[in-house]
Amino acid sequence: MAESPEAVSLPVTGMTCAACAANIERALKRLPGVGEAGVNYATNRATVTFDPAVLTVPAIVEAIRDVGYDVIGGGEAGFGTGDSGFEDSEDLEQQARDSEYRALRFRLTLGAALAAPVVVLGMAHAHFPGVNWVQLVLTAPVLFYCGWPFYRGAWKAVRHLTADMNTLIAVGTGAAFAYSAVATAFPAAVQGGGFMTRSSGTIQPPYAGHEAGPVAPVYFETAVVIIVLVLLGKLLEARARGRTSEAIRRLIDLQPRMARIIRDGIELDVPTRDVLHGDIVIVRPGERVPVDGEVLDGGSAVDESMLTGESMPVDKAAGSTVYGATMNTTGAFRFRATRVGAETALQQIVRLVRDAQGRRAPIARMADAISAWFTPAVIGVALVTFAAWYAFGPAGSRLSTAMVSAVAVLIIACPCAMGLATPTAILVGTGKGAEKGVLIRGGDILERAAAVTTVVLDKTGTITTGKPEVTECVPLGARGLGIRDSGFGIRNGEPSPQSPGPEAPTLLRQAESASPDQMEAGSSDPADTQALLSLAASAEANSEHPLAQAIVRAARARGSLALPAASAFEAIPGRGVRAVVEGRQVIVGSEALMRESGVDVAPLAAGLERLTALGRTIMFVASDGAPRGIIALADTPRPEARAAIARLHAMGKQVVMLTGDNEATARAIAAEVAPGGEITRVVAGVLPGHKSDAVKALQADGRVVAMVGDGINDAPALAQADIGIAMGSGTDVALEAADIALMRADLNGVADAIELSGRTLRIIRQNLFWAFFYNVLGIPLAAGAFYPWTGWQLSPMIAAAAMSFSSVSVLANSLRLKR
Repeated sequence: MAESPEAVSLPVTGMTCAACAANIERALKRLPGVGEAGVNYATNRATVTFDPAVLTVPAIVEAIRDVGYDVIGGGEAGFGTGDSGFEDSEDLEQQARDSEYRALRFRLTLGAALAAPVVVLGMAHAHFPGVNWVQLVLTAPVLFYCGWPFYRGAWKAVRHLTADMNTLIAVGTGAAFAYSAVATAFPAAVQGGGFMTRSSGTIQPPYAGHEAGPVAPVYFETAVVIIVLVLLGKLLEARARGRTSEAIRRLIDLQPRMARIIRDGIELDVPTRDVLHGDIVIVRPGERVPVDGEVLDGGSAVDESMLTGESMPVDKAAGSTVYGATMNTTGAFRFRATRVGAETALQQIVRLVRDAQGRRAPIARMADAISAWFTPAVIGVALVTFAAWYAFGPAGSRLSTAMVSAVAVLIIACPCAMGLATPTAILVGTGKGAEKGVLIRGGDILERAAAVTTVVLDKTGTITTGKPEVTECVPLGARGLGIRDSGFGIRNGEPSPQSPGPEAPTLLRQAESASPDQMEAGSSDPADTQALLSLAASAEANSEHPLAQAIVRAARARGSLALPAASAFEAIPGRGVRAVVEGRQVIVGSEALMRESGVDVAPLAAGLERLTALGRTIMFVASDGAPRGIIALADTPRPEARAAIARLHAMGKQVVMLTGDNEATARAIAAEVAPGGEITRVVAGVLPGHKSDAVKALQADGRVVAMVGDGINDAPALAQADIGIAMGSGTDVALEAADIALMRADLNGVADAIELSGRTLRIIRQNLFWAFFYNVLGIPLAAGAFYPWTGWQLSPMIAAAAMSFSSVSVLANSLRLKR
C-alpha cells in the first residue's frame, strides 16, 4: 500500500440480501492495491481503501459490475473523500432509491392482483375444465415479471459460483412452478397414472361427479404467494431502511442550493457548489449560511443546532466564524468564504457519519461468518429434506410432500434478518448521535464504548471552561470577601444582576484613602472590592496575558465600572505588570514581583492562605508601594460539569480526573464538581506527554478506558485509550485523534455517547438473537422434523410470510433507537 491511501464510498445497486454484499466484498478484496473493503447492505454502499498508484475508481466500479451489480453515477462524481460533487451524488442516490421503491410497488401491486385468483382457485380446490391451465397462465407473469429480480439475482450468483437469498427464492418458487407446470401438461407423469386431486397437501380421489379428465395436484398458489410476500417484505424493508438514513438526508437538505455572493463588485446568485474560496457572501434574515467563512461586517444570532445540538442561537459579529447550513435569525451580515464544497463542516460531518455506518462492529463478524456458508448449507438441508420425505413420506403423496417441505426450508431460511441485524442498528445509532452533536466513527467504536468501565476527564477544557476567571476580589483586611458577595457578581464572564457601583475615580480614592487599620478591621463595603478590581484592570488593560485579560473581562462585565487609561505600562514576563493609573504607580502580579518592588505582602497573609488552599491563582495588587489586596483567579468548572459527572457515576462508571495542575488546585476542582465523591481518583501534576502513560496504567489494571480531552494537546492519551472522546466547539475537534467527537463543548455528551453505545449494542444483540432463533426454530419446522410427534408441517406460504416478517421486525427494532 502507498503511504497515503485513498478511500472511496460507492452507492451500489442490485443488492437484495447480505450475501450479495459479501459477494461484492470478496470481489473487491481480490483487487490489487486494495487495503480494506467493506460493503454495507443496510446503506447499499461499498467503501474501499486503496493505493491510487495501483488501482483507480473506474477499476473498482468495473469489479462491482463484473459480479453482477452496478454503481449509481458510475462512480464519476461525488463519491470520494475529497470531492465537491457530494450533493450530486446524493441526488442520484435519492433518485435511484425512489425509482427502486416505485418499481417494487408496481411489481407488488401487479403480482397481488394476479395472485389473488390463483390463491382462491387453489385454496378452494376448484375443479372445472382447464383449472390448472388458468392458474398456470396467471402464475407465469407473477414469477417471470414480478419475481424477475430474484431470478436474475440467482443467475448472477450461479455465474459466479455463489449463492444468496435470490438463490433460495428462485429455487423454491421455481421448483413449485416447474412441478405444477409438468402436472398441468402431463398429469399422468406426476400421478403415476392415477386420477387424483390435491386436498390439504394429500392425494385423494377426484371430486365427485368431475368428468373433465385427470386433475393433478399443483402448487401455483404457493409460488405466487411466496413472490408476493417477499416483494411485500422488500417494500417494507426499503421504506424502513429509508427511515434509518434520515439523519444524513436531513443534514444534507439543510444546505441551501443557492448562495448570494459579490464577485467583481456585482451581486450574484450562484449555486452553492460554485462558491469559491475568498468569495464575499451575503446572508439576510431567515436565510441559511451556504458555506463556512469569517464574518466581515454586520451581525446576527445564528442557530447552529444542526451542527452542535445546542438550541440557543450564537451571536455573530465581525471576526466570528460561521458554518454552512446553519440558520441566520434576525440580522444580516457579510462573510468571506473560507471552506467550500467538501471542506465545509457539514460535509465533513456527513462523510464521518457515512463512513461510521460502513464500519462493522466486531459482534457482526459472527453473522458474517455464518452468512458465508449459510445459503449453501440451507440448499443442502433442503435436498436432504426432499430425499427423506420422498423415501419415507406418506404413500401416494411422497413427491408432493417432499417438494413442499423442501420449498418451505428454502424460503424460511433466507438470511435477510441476519444481514440486517447489525448494520441497521449502527445506521440508526450513529445517525441519532449526529443529531445530538455526538459523532461516532463506526460500529466498532459503538461496541467498545458500551464496554467502558472508567472515564478519564482531562481537567482543563473538559471539566473546566479552559480559560481563567476572577473568582474572588479581596481588599486588604477583608475577611475572605468573595466577588459574588461584594455586589460584583461574575458568572461565566457575565455580570450578575447586582446594584451598580460608583465610578472608577471615586473607587480608586476610597481604596487608597482607607487606612491599614480600617482595612484590617475587615471592610465588607462592596465599593472597596470594586475599587480594587478597577485599579487592577486599569493597569492590566494593555496586557495580552490570559490572567490579565480575565481581570479586564471581570471589570468590563460590570458595565458601570469605568477603567481609567494607564500610562508607562511595563510587562514583566512571568511575573506581572507595572503602570501609572491616575498618577499612581500600580503593580499587579506575583508575590515575587511584589518582593522585588519592595511591597510588603504580609498584611495579606490571611487571605492568601485561604485562597491558596482552594487552589486559586493569586494576583497581588499594590499602588505607590503599599499592598491594596488580592485578586484570585481559577479555571472555572463548566456549568454542566457537576450534573454530567454525577450522571456518569450513576451509570456505574469510575470517573478519574487527569491534570497537569498541582494537587491542591486539582482537589479543589474535584471537590467543587463532585461534592459527593463521584470523582474517585485525581491524578495531578501530569505533563501532557505523560497523560498516555496514566491511561496505560489504568488499562493495565484491567479497565476499559474512555479518555475525554480537547482532542489536540491530549491526542496521545486519546489514541492510547480504548475510546478517545474529543470535546470541541463547532468544528474545532480533533476528529483524527478521537473515536468520538462532541461537536459542542458539553460534558453531557460523554454520557450521551456511552449511553447511546450501550443501547445500540443491546439492539444489535436482540436482533442477532431473534434472527438466529428464527432460523434455528424455523428450518427444522419447515423440514418436518416435528411431524412424527406433533403432525406439524409448515406451508411454504407461511414460511414466506415469516421470512419477510423477520426482516421487517429487525428493522423495526433498530428504529426504536430513534426514540
